[in-house]
Amino acid sequence: MEDTPYWIAFHRIPGIGPARFARLLEHFGSLRAAWAAGADELTQCGLDTKCVESIVMARRSISPEAEQERVWQLGVSVLTWESPEYPTLLREIPASPPVLYVKGSLMPEDGWAVAVVGTRRASAYGREVAERLSGALAAGGVTVVSGLARGIDTHAHRAALAAGGRTIAVLGSGIDVVYPAENAALAAEIVEHGALLSELPLGSQPAAENFPLRNRIISGLSLGTVLVEAPLDSGARITCSYALEQNREVFAVPGNIFSRNAALPHRLIQEGAKLVTCAEDILAELNLSMAPQQQEVARAVPATLEEAAILNALAGEPQHVDEIGRACGLPAATVSALLTMMELKGLVKHLGGMIYAAAR
Repeated sequence: MEDTPYWIAFHRIPGIGPARFARLLEHFGSLRAAWAAGADELTQCGLDTKCVESIVMARRSISPEAEQERVWQLGVSVLTWESPEYPTLLREIPASPPVLYVKGSLMPEDGWAVAVVGTRRASAYGREVAERLSGALAAGGVTVVSGLARGIDTHAHRAALAAGGRTIAVLGSGIDVVYPAENAALAAEIVEHGALLSELPLGSQPAAENFPLRNRIISGLSLGTVLVEAPLDSGARITCSYALEQNREVFAVPGNIFSRNAALPHRLIQEGAKLVTCAEDILAELNLSMAPQQQEVARAVPATLEEAAILNALAGEPQHVDEIGRACGLPAATVSALLTMMELKGLVKHLGGMIYAAAR
């Protein structure tokens, strides 16, 4: 895209996050125009003095075109809020990342995704559970999302690949800094059958403050998050908390009551997370039991504005076809036809009596 170099350049400046990206876009119309703006114009945009000074200083050393060339040379793609390929599920979350660096490929079928997360110090039980769940999800046409960390994450990615499925690894470092280094070969395999993804600028090291940010993307890319095994103080709790904030489902696998690694899953189950013992529990809850068929229908019949209106009408509670039609300003016959197609896509459920609910 024509403005992509300027998205990358602004992204390199500390303190320019989602809120300030939105402010710059609203005021200037494009980031190209914002990059050329003087200090007075930037102040009028509503940025504080420190932020304006940071931008003015950065423009002396950052070349947008050189930054884009650097990204291209690494075989990395850049997605922004303006990119049609930006993941739909991630776009829905609060403060979604303005810039994403991707190595590999994001596909439309990645909209059918589930996160599998847990402790870095996985037990033999946790490793086996992660492998069985992830392998079955991937074999069922669901993309497995995780964080490339040691332990549960690693086993989730490997099982998805072994099943011939897709997997996405979200990094807590720059896309060019694989962490842990021992997973370099796994990362290369993921690039061939999914994607590595990061919101951090190139060269960013795996600092502790990056991982909570990474975790919100893991949950944001997914329809639901499965916690396999983790102690109470695990960072996986952050991922599950984000999932709840993003109105996504949270699942937890029960374990040995005497095991420290079972403490967080059991706590989440007590708090309302769905207990799962097999992949079918997850697929059924998320209406993904026929994910490959849903993906085929979605490819054949792309989403429409009318479908979006119907989903918006169903955001609160189930409704009768006539109520949906009135809310969307569409004839009942049109709504019925659209609902039939949306049910095939796995977007809505028919509850009987011409009453429908959102499926996810």
